[in-house]
Amino acid sequence: MKPFNVTMHWFDIHNDIAYAMVRLFLGIALLIRGLILLADPAALTELAGPEKLFWWFSYITIVHIIGGLMLTLGFFTRLAAFIQIPILVGAVFFIHFDQGLMSVGQSLELAVLVLMLLILFFLFGSGPFAMDKKMERKSKA
Repeated sequence: MKPFNVTMHWFDIHNDIAYAMVRLFLGIALLIRGLILLADPAALTELAGPEKLFWWFSYITIVHIIGGLMLTLGFFTRLAAFIQIPILVGAVFFIHFDQGLMSVGQSLELAVLVLMLLILFFLFGSGPFAMDKKMERKSKA
């Protein structure tokens, strides 16, 4: 067996680890985004403008912090993803869409990527390395 085939076989067997790493990264990124908004409320106003989203500030901040933590832990993953999808739809279509692709700073590409990942975790759940699975196993026992 060639070394490349052995390596690819290992990755095929352990692809759940990659899924968990993506969930962890997304959760931590959203948690950090929420903490940034909490520390600097003007960041949201700069991004969206006071007339567009400022009254959503509390909702967006709380959902990013709590939802990001839930995604990181894999705790009620589908719910955590679901409650953040409207925020990212708003970011894609009402904030970044006019800026177009390859703009400086927070961009359309990043917002679409986060939205797609949230949809993925909403549809497919947390994966095997999550609190959701541990709770599921305990309830079956």
